[in-house]
This record gives sequence, C-alpha cells and structure tokens, in this order.
Amino acid sequence: MYKEYMTIKEVVGPLMLVEGVEGVSYDELVEVTQENGEIRRGKVLEVRDDKAVVQLFENTQGLKIATSKARFLGRSLSLAVSKDMLGRVFDGMGNPRDNGAPIIPEKRLDVNGEPINPAARDYPNEFIQTGVSAIDGLNTLVRGQKLPVFSMSGLPHAQLAAQIARQAKVRGSDGKFAVVFAAIGITYEEAEYFIEDFKKTGAIERTVLFTNLANDPAIERIATPRMALTCAEYLAFDCGMHVLVIMTDITNYAEALREVSAARKEVPGRRGYPGYLYTDLATLYERAGRIRGKQGSITQIPILTMPEDDKTHPIPDLTGYITEGQIILSRDLYKKGVNPPIDVLPSLSRLKDKGIGDGKTREDHADTMNQLFAAYARGKECKELSAILGDSALTATDKLYAEFAERFERTYVSQGYDANRTIEETLDIGWKLLSILPRSELKRIKERYIEKYLK
Repeated sequence: MYKEYMTIKEVVGPLMLVEGVEGVSYDELVEVTQENGEIRRGKVLEVRDDKAVVQLFENTQGLKIATSKARFLGRSLSLAVSKDMLGRVFDGMGNPRDNGAPIIPEKRLDVNGEPINPAARDYPNEFIQTGVSAIDGLNTLVRGQKLPVFSMSGLPHAQLAAQIARQAKVRGSDGKFAVVFAAIGITYEEAEYFIEDFKKTGAIERTVLFTNLANDPAIERIATPRMALTCAEYLAFDCGMHVLVIMTDITNYAEALREVSAARKEVPGRRGYPGYLYTDLATLYERAGRIRGKQGSITQIPILTMPEDDKTHPIPDLTGYITEGQIILSRDLYKKGVNPPIDVLPSLSRLKDKGIGDGKTREDHADTMNQLFAAYARGKECKELSAILGDSALTATDKLYAEFAERFERTYVSQGYDANRTIEETLDIGWKLLSILPRSELKRIKERYIEKYLK
C-alpha cells in the first residue's frame, strides 16, 4: 500500500521537504499529485527522523504545496527494457521521444545497476575498429574498455561521436554490435543532428538514443546516463551483444550534480563541485567491462568539454583517474583544418597493447605505432625550431622530420567525418608516411617488417 502525505513544508529549487513520514528509504520514488490531478515525480535524497528531502524530476514552478499530496512508491527508479529499444529515441527518463509506441518490457531494471564482482570481470583484449586512424592506429580502443574524449568548447566532438557510433565494430566476431547513445544536456539542434545522422546512415537500426535537452530539468540530467547504462547492461549481459556506450557531455552531468548539491547546502569541494564527484563518476564509468562466461560486453566512450580548456579541471582530472586513458582534441589542429582534431601525443589508451598484433590487427601494428609516435614528436620539435631559428638551422634529416609531421597531420590524423578506414588502410598510410624518412631512422621497427611492408 502506497503511503500518502499532505505534509509538504518547503520547496527550494528542485528539492522538497516532506515531514511526518514513516518507513521511507533513500532513493525511493515519489509522486506529487496536485489538486488539478497533475502528477510530478521525484526521488528521496535524504531521510532524517520523520523528514524526507525529495528531489523532483520536473520543474517545481507553479507547485502549490498546501494542496499537494506526496505519495511514496516503495521502489527506486527503474527502466523498462526490451530488444525493441533498438532503433528508438527516448528522453532522459526512458520515455519514448520519437512518437512511437511505449516499450512492452521484458523486465524492469533498477537504473543504479548492480556492481560487477571484480573476480568475475574478464580482461579487455579484443580490438574495436572505429574507422578513425588516430584512434585505431595509435590509441586503440579495446572491447570492455572505458576511453573518454577530452574536448574543448567549440570543437567538433559531436561529429566525432556520431562518426564512432556509425562506424564502430568488433572485427572477427559473430556477436551482434549495438550502440547506446546518451546525449546529456545538449541543445535541440544537436539532438536533431544525432537523430538525423543515424537515420540517414542506417545506424539508427542498431542504436538506442537517450536525449536530455538543455531545457530539461537538471535532475533528469543525472538520471540520463544511468538509464543508458541500464539499457546497455540488458543488451550486453542478457542479450549477449557487444555494446558501445557513448555519453556526451559529462560536463553537463557534473554541472547538474553541482546544482543539486548547492540546493542541498552541501559543503562544496574543488571549484564548487560536490566532494563525492569522484565516487559519483566512478558509479557510471565502472559499469563498463566484460564478465566471464558471458558473450556480451560494455565499452564506454564518455565525452566531456574541459572548462576553460583546462586538463587539471576536476571533471577531466577525476575522469582520467577512473578510466583507461583519454583521447584529447586540439584547438590548434582544428584551426589548421585537421578533422577530427585529435592530438595524438598527449592522448593515451592504456589497454592498446592488449588489442593489437597478429590475429587481432596486424603483426606490424605495435612497431609502426611506436615509430609514428617517435617520428611525429621529433617532427614537431623540428617545426618549432624552424619557426624560431629558420630553416637554415635544420639538418637535411630534420627537414624530413618536419615534412613528416606536416603530412602526418594532413593525411593520417585528418580524414574527415565520413571516411571509414579499415585497420589495414590505417597501417598502410602509416608505412607510406614512414617512407619519407631515411631507412636508417626506422629504429623501432623489426627489419623483417621493413622488408615486408615498406614500399
């Protein structure tokens, strides 16, 4: 039996105080019914003695507390899941947004998920081909990994996200591949861009979209990634699919956390964000992975814009601690017309060594990757030296390295948002670039690979 109370005492921002409650638990769902029959939903944030603090999902504007009833439902927020979710668009609370019929659920799952037993986790070691050379060739994504993209305001991370969602696949696997896309706090135009792009390319058939718009309540923003991950866990571990979860923009999620934390009058941490930001982000990121004995897996690409382009800001800083590397986008490369503007030197995939090599990509992958990194780093140094001292300060070899760096950015990193390169094409482009350098400079590649692949 649901418990109803007409003891709503106060509303502050998205928070509501209900007094005289009994048997109410943390995270329990609440329905607030107004005199005119309108219902607003929320969840319990805090219980102390006979008082409950309720966080409303909808706007509190126009809520008349004197005549409203709060009804506690005895369960936490859940998502109705089914295979029919593929090809559909939902809002941040899991309600259809595409004018389609409601989902007939095969089961209902708690959006907070259940922690994966560390002993049951399987190590990520299978290559995922994104079709983007700067990722596949140099910062390889592995099935079950969490690899964030650190972007900056105004950079085309939305196009990169859509490209990866369209093109990503597990090579040499019979398992079905699905994409769960969570758009958090984005504009209507951005949401339309993703939906139209997926429809136009047919990628929508294997994609589930959760879209939380910028004008939706902040509370819904906090629920959106959890809805997406709950759907992903069902597709991966119940349906045996390889699921790629793309979440953009995590910065909007963290801002919503800060807004609610401020409304609760909590003591702020770094830059005003709550002290539990690390723990909260970990509850999202750690839902990626593989489980022994189960065919499916969850791979995550969270995307965040770094406030003030600052890598030491709490959001990218804490994300870097929890995840296995990062892909960093560069404003300088973007200004040069390099798209996608991935800065490969500070980017890192900590699991790349596990997903490359003979039988996974190609035997020469590790050696060419190391040589390309080294040559590009030296080429950038030579270009900087040339800018300060002039070309006359460079040796003949230095000039070749400078030319290599320029062509590397133009042909390897820059490929546009429609090119879908196989790993073989990416590796061959790398060899073609390495042919600019004298053979004696290829010190990181085994001689037999040079004989076989250097044209």
